[in-house]
Amino acid sequence: MTIEATSAPRTEPSIDPGGPRRTPTTRWRTLRLPALSLPPLALLAVASWLGRYVRPSADEWCFIPNVRDHGITGLIGTFYFTDNGRLGNGLLVGLYAQFPVAGHQWFATVSGVIMLVLLWTVTAQLLRVAAVEAPRGTALLAASTMSAVFLFATPNTYKTFYWPAASVSHTVAPVLACAAVIPLLRARSSRGRYRALATALAAGVFMGTLSEEASVVALVTLSVLVLSAHHIVVPRLRRFVRAWSLTAMAGIGIGTLLLVTSPGFRTRRTRYDADRTSMLAPDSLMNSLRGYVRILETVLTTWHYLGAIAVGVLIGLLVRGRTDRHGVFLPYRPLLLTALGALTVLVSGYLCTVITYPVFGARVVTTERTWNDYLLPYILVLTAAGAFAGRAVRRRGRRTGVTVSATAAAALCTAAVLALFVPLHGLGEDMQVRAANWDQQDRYLREQTEHGATVAPYKPLPVSKMLEPFSNGGRKVWPAQCVADYYHLEKVTHAVELPGRGAAPAGRGTR
Repeated sequence: MTIEATSAPRTEPSIDPGGPRRTPTTRWRTLRLPALSLPPLALLAVASWLGRYVRPSADEWCFIPNVRDHGITGLIGTFYFTDNGRLGNGLLVGLYAQFPVAGHQWFATVSGVIMLVLLWTVTAQLLRVAAVEAPRGTALLAASTMSAVFLFATPNTYKTFYWPAASVSHTVAPVLACAAVIPLLRARSSRGRYRALATALAAGVFMGTLSEEASVVALVTLSVLVLSAHHIVVPRLRRFVRAWSLTAMAGIGIGTLLLVTSPGFRTRRTRYDADRTSMLAPDSLMNSLRGYVRILETVLTTWHYLGAIAVGVLIGLLVRGRTDRHGVFLPYRPLLLTALGALTVLVSGYLCTVITYPVFGARVVTTERTWNDYLLPYILVLTAAGAFAGRAVRRRGRRTGVTVSATAAAALCTAAVLALFVPLHGLGEDMQVRAANWDQQDRYLREQTEHGATVAPYKPLPVSKMLEPFSNGGRKVWPAQCVADYYHLEKVTHAVELPGRGAAPAGRGTR
């Protein structure tokens, strides 16, 4: 992050000496800019509304009965001692799992609002430290558009946005890491700096126990900031920015140490070590590179991400420089900042692939949820690059060129967001069908329990490549036992047809 005191910045007057004039950009600022926020906000609203069709699946079958029987602390203990060692992850999972079905239905709405507000706040603070005068609604437009493409341009929106277990690890986690910079951007006094350092340390520890991939991205970003501070941070603030970065890295190191020394982490390694090689083995590194190249092909050919560039162009076209003796500003170094941002994304993306390849193997190319940890920085870099381009056009172009550029950027931004409604509609229909079938089967299994059954049939109800009991034609049983625990049964068996409501008890067993 580049910050500098505003002793004598070069600015452009926001108000002409002769009085306000309705220039082309002024009309955009006052009339059209707020309207551009409506499509991404509508997309987020529709997606949140579809969240009512989310039902437990995959890991949630195991989380819910654990929280029901042992509470959130019990789930955190299971994570630490048995599953994977992720203390922070266990906390966030427990917060929604304590409200079984309702927690899953509301997760998308709650997490979506939190992510939008955090990105909105970060954007507003970045505009402030850049010492520019932005039209009202600029930060909201940028945050809502970035949220829309981040959540819905992915090949698997369900696992990105609707599956809570994946979202807390790979979708919410990078946004929380990004939000940790807010105290840094707001620090104006010694107390503010101490608060920023404390927040960086605490956020780092939490991030280290929440998501390995998000931690890797944060470490790469902070390392780039430390190493390049003498190029992008003014001398007066250079030491503080480096201290803040090193403090955050120390926090991540502490959290990672808690993770890797946990019994759960050792159990997880033992579970996978039987059929995997070291992530640092030459074959693993090369296969990770091949997989990462294929991931990049998918990401770089997803045209919806152009919406992030377009909204950045609008920002560059519409903001105005101002002098604020209490503020700080970003020196105008577009090539350097863009290059550093691109390098950060490329390196962190490859390292994330390296650490996930031993677990997923060739499936790392289709495990889209693990991409999100570095897709958010990718979207931020695209938006910043667009803003630099828009600023260059405004400085060198004529009024007609500025108007044409703003219109084209607005059209592209809107088109990218509107195009995301189509796959979301299809996903919503699939979710609605699954919800109806899930509810029917849920009633049936509860009736079996009430009638004293200890064994009952269960029909897999997958959506968007989600795991269900008896996948792969019934050969893969997991998490069937967790389903049985959820319904207080001893066992569930594979059913081909959806069990009907009111059927007789499926079977009795001895306890």
